[in-house]
Parts: sequence; structure tokens; C-alpha cells
Amino acid sequence: ILFVLTNVLVVAVLGIVASLLGVNRYLTSSGLNLGALLGFALVMGFGGAIISLLISKPMAKWTSGVRVIDQPQNADEAWIVDTVRKLADKAGIGMPEVGIFEGDPNAFATGAFRNDAMVAVSTGLLDSMTEEEVTAVLAHEVAHVANGDMVTLTLIQGVVNTFVIFISRVVGYFVDRVVLKNEEGHGMGFFITTIVAQIVFGILASVIVM
Repeated sequence: ILFVLTNVLVVAVLGIVASLLGVNRYLTSSGLNLGALLGFALVMGFGGAIISLLISKPMAKWTSGVRVIDQPQNADEAWIVDTVRKLADKAGIGMPEVGIFEGDPNAFATGAFRNDAMVAVSTGLLDSMTEEEVTAVLAHEVAHVANGDMVTLTLIQGVVNTFVIFISRVVGYFVDRVVLKNEEGHGMGFFITTIVAQIVFGILASVIVM
């Protein structure tokens, strides 16, 4: 429901702002379908964010080299799994997968669903912290899962993506038609400008959100 409502509001805001600034009339007179552009930005922006969320667990395992503890191999692994189980029960969520990865002190939680998430800690964290400190870190990550923070971040990323895709294509169209005087379809100016603008706006948006 939250995704649907946000989608509607984002598209409505973009459409209203475009109309108030006269961008709607200009784009339409120049041959660019604003409705189709909004729809494209919506599908690509939120669609990409949702897909990223759905594949977040396997991607995290692959990129971080996480080894999921299916069967604890020693007392430390058994303690970690048992601690996460107790924290998950207390938070009222399903038991997350528990993993370990090589690296400096770090930990993260990921997954699209509260009852099908993953909590992973690094070997550096386990080696440098006491059990009480590790428990606090695990509680922090379990809280992320229980609060649905991954979904919230995906929602924010979807909004950012939609704005970035929409604005970058408007800029690309302007450069292609007004600056480069291209009158037939989308020229190289459109594609190159769109790619560059999307990278620049994406970086700026990420900095602002952070």
C-alpha cells in the first residue's frame, strides 16, 4: 500500500510541477509525451528499486562472501545463531539467516521481508569485540529487520530513481532538440546527455539523501 501511494504521489508531484513551470506545454509541443515519460520513470525507478530489494540477500552473500551458518561448526557460531534466535523471538520476527564474512569490523542486515532476512557479521567484529558488544550489534541489526528499514530505504531509493530518470531525460531531450537542433527522433546528444545527467543527478541525490 505504501509503495502504491508513494508511486501515485511522486507522479502527481512531477506532473504538477511540470505543468506549473510550463515544461508540460513545451515538451508536448516539441513532441515529447510527458505522460509516457512519467510512466517510464515510474516503472524504471520503482521497478529497479524493488528488484534490488528482492535480490538483496543473494547479492549480499555474493559481494561480501558471506558464509551462512546452516550447521554451527564451533561454539562461537552456535552462540551467534542462538543469540540471533533469541533477539528475533523477542522482536517478533522469523529467524533470519545468520552469516559470517571475512573483513574489518562490520555487520549488516538485508532481505525483502521481515520473516526472511539475513544478519551477517564480519570476522573482524567477532575478533575485536566482547560477547556483550557483539550482542548489542546483533540487536541493532535485528531491529533494522523488525522495523522494516530495508523496505523504507527501498522506498526512498525508488523516489530518488524516479526523479533522476525523469529529470535526466528532460535535460537530454532539451540538449538534443534545442542545443544540437536535432529534429528527427532521439539523436546521440539525447542518449549521451541522458546518461551523463543520470550519473550526476544520481550522485547528487545520494549525497542529499545520506
